[in-house]
Amino acid sequence: MEGSTLTKADIALELKGITKRFPGVVANDSISFQLKRGEIHALLGENGAGKSTLMSIVFGLYQPDEGEIYVNGQKEVIDSPNKAIDLGIGMVHQHFKLVEPFTVTENIILGMEPKKGMKIDIKGASAQVKKLSEQYKLDVDPMATIESISVGMQQRVEIIKTLYRGADILIFDEPTAVLTPQEIRELLEIMRRLVAEGKSIVLITHKLKEIMEIADTCTIIRRGKVIESVEVAKTNPQELAEKMVGKAVNFKTEKKSAKPGDTLLEVKDLIVEGGKGKNAVDGLSFSVRGGEIVGIAGVDGNGQTELIEAITGMRSIKSGDVLLQGKSVTNQSPRVISESGLSHIPQDRHKHGLVLDFTVSENIILQTYDQPELNQRGFINEKSRDTVAERLVKEFDVRTPGIDTKVRSMSGGNQQKIIIAREIDKKPQVLIAAQPTRGLDVGAIEFVHQQLIAQRDQGKAVLLISFELEEILNVADRILVLFGGQIVGETTPESTNDQQLGLMMAGKHEGDGTHE
Repeated sequence: MEGSTLTKADIALELKGITKRFPGVVANDSISFQLKRGEIHALLGENGAGKSTLMSIVFGLYQPDEGEIYVNGQKEVIDSPNKAIDLGIGMVHQHFKLVEPFTVTENIILGMEPKKGMKIDIKGASAQVKKLSEQYKLDVDPMATIESISVGMQQRVEIIKTLYRGADILIFDEPTAVLTPQEIRELLEIMRRLVAEGKSIVLITHKLKEIMEIADTCTIIRRGKVIESVEVAKTNPQELAEKMVGKAVNFKTEKKSAKPGDTLLEVKDLIVEGGKGKNAVDGLSFSVRGGEIVGIAGVDGNGQTELIEAITGMRSIKSGDVLLQGKSVTNQSPRVISESGLSHIPQDRHKHGLVLDFTVSENIILQTYDQPELNQRGFINEKSRDTVAERLVKEFDVRTPGIDTKVRSMSGGNQQKIIIAREIDKKPQVLIAAQPTRGLDVGAIEFVHQQLIAQRDQGKAVLLISFELEEILNVADRILVLFGGQIVGETTPESTNDQQLGLMMAGKHEGDGTHE
């Protein structure tokens, strides 16, 4: 690296020997890191490698056990987010911290409201928000409510919030996890404009394609330690992936041609209500056969959540039918549907997948605790439970200090592996996988895709719902495009590409350029 020739004035942020320990794990192990002024510096690592912990220390959410932080050449103790903001550090979190009924302006000024006499100066604040929006070409309406704007726009509000508070150093934590391909391109443009205006950016991401496209430097962290910092122009995705995981990674999922058998899941004329009296799922019909993976592509908010909840028994069906192995399970309870041969990897692992304050072994048996081998006269057989948990932790490469660890303290990727292990171990006939790799690194993504394909090859029916076009194109055998609660297109990975799929997902018909 060229670190030795840099002066203090060139360095916006420097970390020296940062160490952070949690019970049973060293999250950051003597990490040193330099962010140059006006650069985009990517922080790359597997789930649980310590990236978010490190940046949470910079933003004052955690305190380091050892090490020093320098901001603009000055040694600082960042003991709260307010101190970080005072130092010109802003963080755009993966899960937005916005109040939905409030306007854009109200969200941006929350906690530091400008006053005009005794009243909050909404008009003045709105003018400042508009000025920032225009300066960075963010195109945000200051008076729109958060609940009325898209996810991509909500993220722009988070960016303006950091700029309004005077941030010169911006930390983006997995910023493209919930964006469409078009929104991702727009976000990368926004980042370029920010650094052109003299800002410095730390980008926490798993997405190698984005690092190659936008970052100047990339620091790779593995198991809490810095492996290397590299100039992005002098590397490639394969090399970065190998340094991150510690072994060669196959980007293209290897799979044989599908050999579909009998229909195992059938959805007929399904109507499911959403909010405000509208149908979120509007007359939907499709089927999934054993031995195939059917991918549902679509922008978030087009009925995916309601469809999954209707099939799995978590939401009532207004009309239509859901058949599992030829038998109707319409409006049955989740327990009955699960026992009829369906497993479900939910899109929100915290809300529907795990009990965060339970241990690994307790979460593993959430659906099978009443089975004879685990239950003795109404009491859990802890020895049998722990045997199952140890086996699945090993089989699915769950990184945890032990099976008695509470899942709340684990990384998102390892939490997801627990759910996948549990659901596949039930040996279902139908597997619904909703956003199964959200927030996972390339090594974990490869592993999950292999698991889904293995289920297909065992003759199971797999329904994959994902906002990641690459994932749909890489894993699915057939692709259905969902828009406005209806299937607007059916295709195969061989006969389409991400641009065509992106247009269909936006409700545009090929050839006429119109919206539905």
